[in-house]
Amino acid sequence: MKTTAAILVETGKPLVLGELEIPALKPGQVLVEIAVSGVCHTQVLECRGYRGEDKFLPHCLGHEGSGIVRALSPGVTKVKEGDRAILSWIKGLGADVPGTVYRWDGRNVNSGAITTFSRFSVISENRLTVLPARLSMRDAAMLGCAVPTGLGAVFNAAQAKPGQTIAIFGIGGIGSCAVAAAAIAGCKMIIAVDLRRDKLELATQMGATHCVEAGATDPVAEILRLCPGGVDFAIEATGRPTVMQQALQSVRNQGGAAVIVGNARYGERLDLDPRQLNMGKRLLGTWGGDNIPDRDFPRYCQLLEDGRLNLAPLMSKTYSLNGINEAIDDLEAGKVARPIIDMARE
Repeated sequence: MKTTAAILVETGKPLVLGELEIPALKPGQVLVEIAVSGVCHTQVLECRGYRGEDKFLPHCLGHEGSGIVRALSPGVTKVKEGDRAILSWIKGLGADVPGTVYRWDGRNVNSGAITTFSRFSVISENRLTVLPARLSMRDAAMLGCAVPTGLGAVFNAAQAKPGQTIAIFGIGGIGSCAVAAAAIAGCKMIIAVDLRRDKLELATQMGATHCVEAGATDPVAEILRLCPGGVDFAIEATGRPTVMQQALQSVRNQGGAAVIVGNARYGERLDLDPRQLNMGKRLLGTWGGDNIPDRDFPRYCQLLEDGRLNLAPLMSKTYSLNGINEAIDDLEAGKVARPIIDMARE
């Protein structure tokens, strides 16, 4: 059996569409027909070579999506054939299988435990969560990374409570989900910060109460004007060290916390004024929003089912697999918050 996939052959060059030969499943692996895939900034970093030397070329990409289980190896119990599933890079219960190797024109193509830029993909059992019947494949794709990372940064890492204040730096897929989470959590002031006005408009649709155009004003000064003394929490979702500094500067003394979500480019460093920490501020990291998929994903599904979480505004443009390079270019340029790859689209 073969599948069409977008392959990273050389960093700095467009992905190449190729026909891969699918190998026999290893114990703990599942064959999934991909329905929808999201595109994350992590893929931009990988494609452009911004994560340092890539020792696994050529390889497949994509780490959030939705699909239908078509085959599974003996011992897999988390899903069954025909199940609709959320596909996520975040590890849950089940077998943890490192990856697989496809064949393409006589050469090996590497793949991690999950890849989604393909028609079919071999995926580790612990990267799958059964999708409730009432949810769409389109929304489910966002549950693989953007939703859990953005919501988890607010719910799990910051542990925001009703009446608290928060600033979100960077309104892409993850940042917009963090805005939505802050609204769900009952934060009384939700300040969205971005360079682009269209992203700030998106933030308003997702629940922001205030917007700061970072290119037109000092964002820290404006946040302190809106919320004297600083906000309770700041979520950084840009991957830029200077913005990470701003996030810490914008939170209040004695208990304020900045949560760093964004991925910086390889070799970049964060320069901090230690007095910020001496003031009792906290700098927190998070691994995918500190989610446990088998605990948290059902909650996020319920929020969608109840209409408390609306993902439509951030999924503004849909591409075909043939348009994968356009999707990556548009994401890097900030033209879209979260590109959607619909495998049924020609």
